[in-house]
Amino acid sequence: MLKATLIGIGGPSCAGKGEIAAYLSARLAAPILDFDGYYREQSNLTYEQRCLVNYDRPEAIDTDLLFAQVGALAAGEDIYKPVYSFERHTRDTQTAHFQPARWVIVEGLFTLYWPELRALYSTAIYIEAPDEVCLERRIDRDTRTRGRTEEEVRRRFREHVQPAAREFIRPTRQYAGLVLDGTRPIRESGERVLSFLGA
Repeated sequence: MLKATLIGIGGPSCAGKGEIAAYLSARLAAPILDFDGYYREQSNLTYEQRCLVNYDRPEAIDTDLLFAQVGALAAGEDIYKPVYSFERHTRDTQTAHFQPARWVIVEGLFTLYWPELRALYSTAIYIEAPDEVCLERRIDRDTRTRGRTEEEVRRRFREHVQPAAREFIRPTRQYAGLVLDGTRPIRESGERVLSFLGA
């Protein structure tokens, strides 16, 4: 069993983490483990109660499961990762089989937040983008793919996303070996990462 080399990609919501992860995935044949599936299971709450939860704080994540599964991937083990429904604000009943490879990309808001995870990465990358860019991208994404209204997206961004980014996400920049501008072309940033990795 070969151990995987983990690349951690963190940064604010809609700064460009997913796009960089996808570029690197294609170039390195690396599967992407995103944090979306690790929001806590909330079927015990009503839908209305789930809508009020702040999903931009660390406690929204099931860290016990996340740490265990990222650790398993680092050791070269398969996992069955949870699948999350953004429309219902809770997990689906099925899981997804995830197999490690030589490289594994770990991507999410809190990728660089916990020391337990940072210790597992061979490389830590932080993506930054201005709030106005992140908001525009989030409106586009959430209204197209997550069943949100523009009003709801703007409210959550103002009340949850921006405060959480200031408190929890932007301070994690200090842990990155490479910091990228999320407004630059994806190919340019992706090639910088590949050069940094020596890949």
